[in-house]
Amino acid sequence: MTKVRGRRAGLPALAGAAVVLLAGCGAASSASESALARGGVTSHTPSTPAVSPSPATPTPRASSTPSPTAPGRGEGALTVLAGRGYAEYGASDSAVNWVGEFERGSGCKVNMRYPQPGPDGMDKLVSQGAFDVVSAPPEVAGRLIAEKKAAPLTTSLLPHYQQIPEWLRGQRAITSGGAVYGVPYLWGYYLTLYDAGALSRAPRDAPYTDRGPVMLKDSPMSIADAALALKDRRPSLGVKDPFQLTRQQLDAAVALLGEKKDAGRSYWTIPVEALQGFTGGGVRVERALPYTLAVASRAGWPVKAVDERGPTTGWVDSWMISAQAAAPNCAYRWIDWVGSAKAQQQAAAWSGLAPANPRACSYAPKGGASQAARAAVAARLCDAYGVGDDARIAKIDFAVRPSRDCGGGECTDYADWAAAWQRLVR
Repeated sequence: MTKVRGRRAGLPALAGAAVVLLAGCGAASSASESALARGGVTSHTPSTPAVSPSPATPTPRASSTPSPTAPGRGEGALTVLAGRGYAEYGASDSAVNWVGEFERGSGCKVNMRYPQPGPDGMDKLVSQGAFDVVSAPPEVAGRLIAEKKAAPLTTSLLPHYQQIPEWLRGQRAITSGGAVYGVPYLWGYYLTLYDAGALSRAPRDAPYTDRGPVMLKDSPMSIADAALALKDRRPSLGVKDPFQLTRQQLDAAVALLGEKKDAGRSYWTIPVEALQGFTGGGVRVERALPYTLAVASRAGWPVKAVDERGPTTGWVDSWMISAQAAAPNCAYRWIDWVGSAKAQQQAAAWSGLAPANPRACSYAPKGGASQAARAAVAARLCDAYGVGDDARIAKIDFAVRPSRDCGGGECTDYADWAAAWQRLVR
């Protein structure tokens, strides 16, 4: 088996080519994914020390007392845990810097920390020390809520929150007991793609039946894709929610994933690696993103999707505030800023994912050619993901952290999934 996450040579160059293709122009834009191709934990450390943190953390109010409409005075600095490409400050491209704009506008300096590459990088990072805010994937969000390490949010403190559609705000991964714990940021879903130069057609279960090479996302949550395939292949298993599986259902999904694992299986961790699978890896079939298909189509590569509008799995990454945040007021300012159309347009164009705030799809930034190119990339990505297409979104099962409690029955939890995935890919 090949794990693509260990092979990074040439990724920035390929990412730059993808940027030009999506932008539809000859000049490079801020949508480059070169930042995503870097490994390691880095920091953007504030140049001035933090002032004493505010002792008051805003919380939801259960009484009829009017909710606050603005956070208190900023504490001077905050620590942000962010996925690669989710918070850029100009280190990779001086034109890509929505962190710097936040700092200038809020007076809150940002100490940025990134996870190591790998399927559980963010899960490990949140355990390594104190932080104020985190861009949490569903499996991390569920853990923070269950362990009471995430603060319930007072959404009235977030002016841009209402611009995010209800279906995103109400995701199971970030709500519990009537409280809101996260603000959606970027989202995506998976398609089954195939090399039409090597295959005349591919069935929906091709990722598990094709002779390969086949590429999958390197994540325990990929087990849900196999579980979804079992709804058609083995209806007697009774799979209803691909993220809530009994032991029998989990074992069946892992067995399906293992049937062809020795026939040329590789795994991607960042979107540009999925592109590389088709352009240089000889991959025949992938579970990849609409971004991958969009770039391939504009480049004229013979890549097609199987049942592009059929059932699939997806996820939403959201910003959450630590229950022990030292800078809650700066944290509220941060998650409101990254919920704005301006910031989300930049994040979507840079990461290759869909923005939670649909106004990012049509936002007209001020500036020169690079800003216009970024807006063009974001608009194309919105089209690729079907932002605003309710019929398409209704076919997506969005991820939630697997847990033992699954509506009255006993299911497997994320630890079971992670252990099974580790056995599968090692």
